[in-house]
Amino acid sequence: MPKPRAARLETPTARRKLEGRPKPYYTTVSPTIQLGYRRNAGAGTWSVRVTSPAEWVKKIALADDLEPADGRDVLTYWQAIDAARRLARREHGDDAADDSRPITVSEALDAYERDLMARGGDRYNASRARLHLTPALLSKPVALLGAKELKRWRDSLKGLAPATVNRTLACVCAALELAAAHDPRIQNRHAWEVGLGKLPDATEANNIILDDDMVLAFIAEAYRRHRKLGLLVETAAETGARPSQIVRIRIEDLDLSDQKAPRLRVPKSGKGGTRKRAARKLERIPVPISVGLAALLKQEATGRDGAALLLTRSNGESWGYCRNSQYREDIIEVVKVIGLGSEVTLYSLRHSSIVRALKLNVPIRLVAALHDTSVSQIEKHYSKFITHVSDDIARRALLQRPMTDNVVPLVKG
Repeated sequence: MPKPRAARLETPTARRKLEGRPKPYYTTVSPTIQLGYRRNAGAGTWSVRVTSPAEWVKKIALADDLEPADGRDVLTYWQAIDAARRLARREHGDDAADDSRPITVSEALDAYERDLMARGGDRYNASRARLHLTPALLSKPVALLGAKELKRWRDSLKGLAPATVNRTLACVCAALELAAAHDPRIQNRHAWEVGLGKLPDATEANNIILDDDMVLAFIAEAYRRHRKLGLLVETAAETGARPSQIVRIRIEDLDLSDQKAPRLRVPKSGKGGTRKRAARKLERIPVPISVGLAALLKQEATGRDGAALLLTRSNGESWGYCRNSQYREDIIEVVKVIGLGSEVTLYSLRHSSIVRALKLNVPIRLVAALHDTSVSQIEKHYSKFITHVSDDIARRALLQRPMTDNVVPLVKG
């Protein structure tokens, strides 16, 4: 590729004639890419400036003003042009494994997606973030991100529910943290720790609790639309499991050894850290189900291989990796028909199951175990229901004062 001429920057002799100043002398070396030379005292330095789609500047190396170029730490003008182009964008023939170029946000998301797949995670966490990031942010090096610009982007996500915003922020932060862990040059963690702070009170607003009548109406309308959808919804309502767990249940997970106390072995979600995620997803949690649901699931399993998925779509195929897209429209219609708001989702059945168990005085530790979560998460997200139930239980332990004739009853008002 031809290299542009810039007589005042090409040789150490020419550069010595330049006035020393804080602002670099720039020359355009490719569209949107400029090479800069800056000298105050001693040897000057080369830097690259990219002007589109996001503007950023990064120092490359020393200029060969006082010592011969070595092709790495000290560069000639011509070598600096090549280095500037490599840093700004990869060109045909460049080594894809070259880590001298600062990783961009887009590349950080690519690396995060590969990491998720290797650990058996949900790669949608990477694409979720990409859907909402601007082209300018995607093309910007992670090391040059600032807290203010990230906060402006976070605040621009006004069309999303607060809980959705927080999930998106968590995905972006995870990708940036992974990039920082692999590149010691990234020293600006404060940028996303401050700029991508989560929105407050997002979880409570999303924990929609349905009473039993509404849950039964939800199930009935789902069956009215299609038997397969009804089975998915009823299984979600009875087990309280996440949809991502339910769609991985296999026929061999249906335990009918005790006809009066049937159970489903529900796969774990793999949540709770990054280590041994794939192994955790292979583990099963025995969850009790009703005799009625067990009979329907037994009918569904008849004549099929035990390793096959128990719950499938109306066409017999798996709900798939992006299962939400397979049932979203149907669930929206179900919710609308039974007169509930658009904030109600299939996940609402999980919240309702947890709260139903708490109200029936099921120990919190057991509630957490059956719903594949922790006691701390139950206490964090459902504390008001725990308080309500614990008040009734605590009153049983109050000191019972014997009633006498001189006890004066409290007057209301």
